[in-house]
Amino acid sequence: MLVNMIMHVNLFLSFAKYTRNDNNVVAAINDDANSIEVGFAIGVKVTSVDPALQTPMYFFLRNLSLLEVCFTLVMVPKMLVDLVSPRKIISFVGCGTQMYFFFFFGSSECFLLSMMAYDRFVAICNPLRYSVVMNRSLCLWMAVGSWMSGVPVSMLQTAWLMAHPFCGPNTIDHFFCDGPPVLKLVTQDTTMYEMQALGSTLLFIMFPFSLILVSYTHIIKTILMMPSATGRQKAFSTCSSHLIVVSLFYGTASLTYLRPKSNQSSESKKIVSLSYTVITPMLNPIIYSLRNNEMKGAVKRTITRKVLQKLDVF
Repeated sequence: MLVNMIMHVNLFLSFAKYTRNDNNVVAAINDDANSIEVGFAIGVKVTSVDPALQTPMYFFLRNLSLLEVCFTLVMVPKMLVDLVSPRKIISFVGCGTQMYFFFFFGSSECFLLSMMAYDRFVAICNPLRYSVVMNRSLCLWMAVGSWMSGVPVSMLQTAWLMAHPFCGPNTIDHFFCDGPPVLKLVTQDTTMYEMQALGSTLLFIMFPFSLILVSYTHIIKTILMMPSATGRQKAFSTCSSHLIVVSLFYGTASLTYLRPKSNQSSESKKIVSLSYTVITPMLNPIIYSLRNNEMKGAVKRTITRKVLQKLDVF
């Protein structure tokens, strides 16, 4: 009965402290969103048409770019509307939907990053069999498995949380419907849910992270055993971008989800949330482009090809 009643209640998003300069905030977030879309478009275009980039590494990079665009679109459009609207509301169903896709894309990215780490492990530790091991069929199944891994955790987390009674305050002190701030509105004991949430976090966040650690442990050992300094530098450069992306993603996510009801201030939680929902996805295309000589070379070749095509037309 309580769940049916709350279906008609609006959940207000608290932006009061962050809307004194609405136009500047909206412009900044909108620019970040545009940067993510441009980075995605460039990454997909370049890695799709350049023959030198038809490898598993760039296949997974295209999937990562698509995941991050979807991940950002779950929050940013609604965030921009709320920043300029006097009524900062979201329906109960809308809140649950936003939470579902947020968990879905976040969990999928965790597993995709672990698949990318395995790809680097095979490329560096077993280069002679790389093309055999990382064949097209395996890469496709790894990508599909990464995307589908987000389904169970998002369904379980969202359905269980939204089934709780919400009879008290209906103000979410956050920028979007994330698990921890919505959990604070529940009017009954949430110990069981928090234990389940911690278990899901360990399984869907820390398990992929442990696979990444194992892969990079073997990678580092292999690199240190290389006799040539040039070879070591080249091998490390192929995985340095991925290491930076993993550090940014897992570092910020673990601060929020390892302790769903921590005593961390709401302002610091909002800053952390902004970092992995807007800032990190914006930085990832830059990281992969600027630290990757193959990508920079492919961008130059693509631009040159386009320029020559236009010169032929005119």
